[in-house]
Amino acid sequence: MPARAERGMSAPPEVVFSTATDPNRASAWLPEPLRSDGGGLPQTSSTEQLRARWSNDSAPGWSAEIQVEPADAGGSRVRLDLTGDGPDGLADEALANLAGEVADNLTAG
Repeated sequence: MPARAERGMSAPPEVVFSTATDPNRASAWLPEPLRSDGGGLPQTSSTEQLRARWSNDSAPGWSAEIQVEPADAGGSRVRLDLTGDGPDGLADEALANLAGEVADNLTAG
């Protein structure tokens, strides 16, 4: 079932995108069916458009696509399109988890 979630984050778009596409951080925010094949690496990615897409051959019907855009005050607007047979609110939960990873990434750096 397709789901879309959007969220603002108080980090520059490049930081949000690099955190989202970091294979070491992807398992903390991507839904479980998208974590195994490729270790969280996106199948397609455009750093110019700050867009990435994940799928997993072992979990047919599951995919995630994220797009990060600049927002006011140096922040970001993040949109996640999620396809898969997951519970309601899974896209919102995934973005909340990504926001936590972004915050950890900022404080670690």
